[in-house]
Amino acid sequence: MRTPLFAAAFALLLTGTAPVSFAQAPAPAHTATSATWNTTLDAALQQAKATGRPVLAVFSGSDWCKPCIMLKQEVFDKPEFEQYAQDKLVLARFDFPRSKKNKLPAEQTKLNEQTAAKLNKEGTFPLVVLLSPEGKVLAKTGYRAGGAMAYTNYLNTLLAQK
Repeated sequence: MRTPLFAAAFALLLTGTAPVSFAQAPAPAHTATSATWNTTLDAALQQAKATGRPVLAVFSGSDWCKPCIMLKQEVFDKPEFEQYAQDKLVLARFDFPRSKKNKLPAEQTKLNEQTAAKLNKEGTFPLVVLLSPEGKVLAKTGYRAGGAMAYTNYLNTLLAQK
């Protein structure tokens, strides 16, 4: 019984007689201010010098590191963080996925490894590095529970110390 019903519904869709709209829904309000993440240290530092803002460089294992995934979901993907970062930080992400389906292009992998050799010699994940616009390491941190507002308050504390 399901197949004929499905076929009939599909035929109605194709003929345009079904009252179904495929118009794209408006995007959620928070995507309008979506944070832009640099994928090279050079680009991030150039932007930092031009704006006078520090760089927040994130080293993550997006498909294998649970604290990395939590940091992204609980902090970096939140509108509160995006709004905070918009005027205060230059963002850069250096990801090291392990799954074949998430494999980065060879050139991006090479750039991520070169940046890690400079800023994450210990191979810590997640690692968040705050850099001056000149590239000097101001602070290093990682995942902290509490969500976006708690994390931005913590970043303010770290930046105030430098």
